[in-house]
Order: sequence, then C-alpha cells, then structure tokens
Amino acid sequence: MRFKNIMLIGTSHIAKQSVQEVKRAIEEERPEIVALELDPKRLQALFSNKKGSRLTWKDIKKIGVKGWLFSIIGSWIEHKLGQKVGVAPGTEMLNAFKIAKKQGAEVALIDQDIEITLRKFSKALSWKEKWYFIVDIVKGLFGRTEITFDISKVPDEKLIHELLKKVKKRYPNLYRVLVLERNKVMARRLATLSAKFPEKNIVAVVGAGHESDIIELLKKYLNKRTDIII
Repeated sequence: MRFKNIMLIGTSHIAKQSVQEVKRAIEEERPEIVALELDPKRLQALFSNKKGSRLTWKDIKKIGVKGWLFSIIGSWIEHKLGQKVGVAPGTEMLNAFKIAKKQGAEVALIDQDIEITLRKFSKALSWKEKWYFIVDIVKGLFGRTEITFDISKVPDEKLIHELLKKVKKRYPNLYRVLVLERNKVMARRLATLSAKFPEKNIVAVVGAGHESDIIELLKKYLNKRTDIII
C-alpha cells in the first residue's frame, strides 16, 4: 500500500511469503529509508542467537508480572508456530534491516519501546481478559479455534479485519495497548519521516494487523502537521 512517499508492507512475522515480499520490495524500490516495526531492544533480540534470552525474571520489576508473562508466553507460542512453518519469528524484519544496510539505506525503528508497551499491558489487562487469555491459550493448544487460516501466509484484509474485531471485543484493553496506541506511535513517526524527507522514498515494514489503521492515521497526521511528533 502506498501513501505519498511511503510504501507500506503488511507482514506476518512467521510467513515465508513475508520474507520474500519484503526482500523483493526493498531490492526493487531501493528506498533511502527503511522503517521497521521494531524498537532497539527488539532489534537486538532478533540478532541474539540465544533462545529465550529476550526477558528474564529480573525484568518483572520494569514491566510488571502480567507484561512479563505475556511476553514469555507470546514468545513461546510464536517460536512453536515458527518451527511449524520453518521460519523464525521476525525473520522478515531482520532481513529487511540487513538488506537496507547492504544497500546503504537509513533504518528507522518506529515502534514504541517494548518496555513501555509491556508496562502499559500489565496495568491495563483486566481480570476478565486474563481469564479469556488462559481459556484461549488452552483452546489453541487443542486446536479449538473459531477462525483458522494458513499461518505460512499473510492473512488477507478481510480476515485481518475479522480477527481484529474479535480481539477488540474480547480484549478491549489489550487491543488498545498492543494495537491502537502503537499504531499512533508508528504512524506519527512515519509522518515525521515523510514530512522531514519528502524527497526520499520510504519502505515501511509493519505487521499486517497494523497496516490499514496506520494508513488512515498517516492521512490525518500529514494533513495536520501540528499532530506530527517524534
């Protein structure tokens, strides 16, 4: 999807299709700037070869128990799904970084600091959402999910909309912290890059669930320059 001097690519973090699409887009577009849905800590974690090295129990103080547990469980699930399709989680982001550097492009990390996100998550998650979370994990382990799709491919727009609608209804606080608030951060940072470097071509790589909302926010922020902040 394109908006002004930005080409936005929606990915799945464990899909071979995403790895190929990101590689092709950066090599063909040869952008001056590659923007990634990462913060410095997550980028560093992607370069680490130590499985499970991203967070330790010592991090509980920084991000809260719920945020810490969510990160550990989420990483474990992502790792298991990645093993099924033969793609390590975040491969498309890591490859995008490497290709950008090889081509001499600037890399912009546009996501919110992971510690801020997880700290907000710890404070926001309700008891009801915690219960749903446990129930849904158990159901997922036994294959009892309401929506099924091929995890080796990027979901289409209709399916993404359906998934996000269900998450918003069942986990309103989780949706706000993990999706809406981060979308605003990423859109504003992209808008800042676009306004600051209008002559430069930007390829932005974000999760498919963030893509459409970021585009709508970009339209708003770029038409109202006072809203643009780093």
